[in-house]
Amino acid sequence: MGNLVYRKTARNFNPMMATAARVTIAEVEHLVEVGELDGDHVHTPSVYVQRIIQGELYEKRIERRTVRKAPAGD
Repeated sequence: MGNLVYRKTARNFNPMMATAARVTIAEVEHLVEVGELDGDHVHTPSVYVQRIIQGELYEKRIERRTVRKAPAGD
């Protein structure tokens, strides 16, 4: 139906921008059937979404933590 749920930092500004825009086009990773989302978890209701595009070939990068070795003598 167009209800959107965001993850992590996408929740900071995306809901506000979707409500302020004249046209909202959502590129999504996953489409789910009507009724699969709990209404309490929806961040942007479908009334604000005019178009939905299911994206392809998402690259999920994993950041690696690097730690410098302590200088010799410590």
